[in-house]
Amino acid sequence: MQLLETIRVENGEFSNLISHQNRMNNSRKELFFCTDEIDLALIFNVLPNHISNNELYKCRIIYDTEIRMIKYIRYKIPPINSLQLVNCDEIEYRHKYLDRKQINELFSKKGKADDIIIIRNGHITDSSTANLLFYNGKEWLTPAFPLLKGTQRAKLLDKEIIKVADIRPEDLYNFSKARLINAMLKFEDEIDVKIENVYQ
Repeated sequence: MQLLETIRVENGEFSNLISHQNRMNNSRKELFFCTDEIDLALIFNVLPNHISNNELYKCRIIYDTEIRMIKYIRYKIPPINSLQLVNCDEIEYRHKYLDRKQINELFSKKGKADDIIIIRNGHITDSSTANLLFYNGKEWLTPAFPLLKGTQRAKLLDKEIIKVADIRPEDLYNFSKARLINAMLKFEDEIDVKIENVYQ
């Protein structure tokens, strides 16, 4: 079993590095009983020469008991304008596993939409790659039962920019839009989907 961590590198700096480090070490402790800790600040003390300060990169880390691979990929924020609801009560993605076979199978059911919203046991969870936020005209709410508690989601909760709520498909009419967030998609990127473009 291997795990994946994705970190946004922008203007030569790693975003939310401590949160990624904590998640890695917590997963290593829980899944592999590791007692040592990985220090990402030490590892990323110097950026590789080919990384430009003027471009956005995805730093992709594959690890288990230790880091097995680090790769930098130029990143362009994808256009996401529609979402398809897909049901799966059996899915489990509490840790950021490298193996995404089950999620990819669900993604294949997106039809004409750009991405999916996974429904588990009647609750809205995440898209195939991102945590979700929903705007009701006054505040941003995030589902109480995500598949993965992402670093951006945690950061926004800590800053009280968003609140947690139990959101079900039948609640969607209460919202005007959904927003996708993950390590590569910041709140400020405004990757929004109108609720009328969420297909049930």
